[in-house]
Amino acid sequence: MAMVDTGQLRVHVQRMGPRDGSVPTATVVLVHGLLTDSLASYYFTFGPPFAAAGLDVIMFDLRGHGRSGRPASGYSLDDNIDDLEALLDTLAVTGPVHLVGNSYGGTIAFGYAARHPERAASVCLIESEPATASWSRNMDGVLQQVLHELAFNEDLALAWIADNRSHNTARLAKGAARLIRETTLAQDMRTSAVLTEDQIRAVHCPVLGVYGGDSELALLTPWLEKLLPDCRTVVLPGHEHSVLVEAAGVVGGHVLEQIQKTNAQIQAATAAAVR
Repeated sequence: MAMVDTGQLRVHVQRMGPRDGSVPTATVVLVHGLLTDSLASYYFTFGPPFAAAGLDVIMFDLRGHGRSGRPASGYSLDDNIDDLEALLDTLAVTGPVHLVGNSYGGTIAFGYAARHPERAASVCLIESEPATASWSRNMDGVLQQVLHELAFNEDLALAWIADNRSHNTARLAKGAARLIRETTLAQDMRTSAVLTEDQIRAVHCPVLGVYGGDSELALLTPWLEKLLPDCRTVVLPGHEHSVLVEAAGVVGGHVLEQIQKTNAQIQAATAAAVR
């Protein structure tokens, strides 16, 4: 565990590498989702297996989440992409990285790849999508609903979550309630810049999309595969938006396969260029 000062934010980071001390084959950055999420989602799923498979694994808490700093403002999508950029610069990660994002984390990861195509080896979207006008409307609707429920009766809402989900989920929801109540997150997200289809299409690195079969986001798979030059999608029947936690082994297997395949392609291209 480490606290890293990027000059913009104090960021809580967990970094893992091969246990045998060997040189990692590549760096993968795992980006978590919004409000009730943190790097723990990866630490307790496929972060450690990825490190055991020879990867340099970077996990971090987004601003306002987990143990990272909680400024009063600065929560737009571009702010989060700026944080990711600053973190990698501070950690001296200069080569292309594999970006994996769950839910909102995938939107951040894709935005980073669109901004820095030379620094993205691949992108994996887990129950996620690029930032479009439709994404912005949906995100705003979710955040406005959360604000309404908190304004109506926060204690009642948290009690319902504890009774119908779990006490741990209720604890996370309490932190999310504080975040959305005490910062400009909802306003900043509403005004976040989105990508045009041409900007999305310009992401040429391999993209993998993993979706739960019972999730509305699974309907995006034909659009993604048609729009992106190198895109493959996987739909897991019987799962919803929480597919990362519900089917961590299967999801992690698909992501690791994508990373290893991309690494092999990069190495082959490098070897061919040297000849």
